[in-house]
Amino acid sequence: MNARKAKHGTLLTVIFTIISIAYVYPIFLVVLNSFKKKAYISREPFSIPQGKIFVGWDNYIKGIEKTGFIQAFGWSLFITVFSVAAIILCTSMCAWYICRVKNAATNTIYYLCLFSMIVPFQMVMFTLSKIANILHLNNPVGIIVVYLGFGAGLSVFMFVGFVKSIPLEIEEAAMIDGCTPLQTFFQVVLPILKPTCITVTILQAMWIWNDYLLPYLVLDIRKYKTIPIAVQYLKGGYGSVDMGAMMGALVLAIIPIIIFYLFCQKYIIEGVVAGAVKG
Repeated sequence: MNARKAKHGTLLTVIFTIISIAYVYPIFLVVLNSFKKKAYISREPFSIPQGKIFVGWDNYIKGIEKTGFIQAFGWSLFITVFSVAAIILCTSMCAWYICRVKNAATNTIYYLCLFSMIVPFQMVMFTLSKIANILHLNNPVGIIVVYLGFGAGLSVFMFVGFVKSIPLEIEEAAMIDGCTPLQTFFQVVLPILKPTCITVTILQAMWIWNDYLLPYLVLDIRKYKTIPIAVQYLKGGYGSVDMGAMMGALVLAIIPIIIFYLFCQKYIIEGVVAGAVKG
């Protein structure tokens, strides 16, 4: 019996190792090709960059210069940080209100949030673009409101699952000690929500940082470009692409979010499991 379990365990390890390598391999290829001359990226994509193929950091320098990477990085960072902050603050308060004030209105809000997770973005993107222009949301501050709307569904769903597991007696004790509802939320409930907050932060940050379509539709791209939009501008006329500069810019784009993910990954499983305790 133990031998059979060990055999199955080894087989599963091999299978999942192969799957993991398959997922990571495209990223490895991007990093590998970012050190090659652009003529060799398409011709010899799997070769090791050495000798005449190797260009050092030239592709990274070109990527920064041609895309206006520094400015694009600043806008991406601004939009991501403040959008995630708005999503965490608003949806955690909304979830707490839904769980503690149970009536037809809160049930309707909850089911609308769930429904928003089902509706494909493609169904509303052109209407959204038009409304954003009318309401003057076509700027880095305005798009935060748009991201709040699109990110609310999943976040409320996860927070509601966690808030339901918090004993009501903790909040009642805070009220007896003289806390107002806002003080109870910020001083008692929100610290308990930390694992789910971090999980939601990671999920939303990865989405917003890498998002191309929504900023492209909403922002005035003559003034504001996020990193995905800036990288796309490396495509020239008649389908020509500076692959070297693009590879360098892509590597620079994924480094911050990978560092952020690695720093916070220990909280992901804890937050997801905690949010799924009660539905």
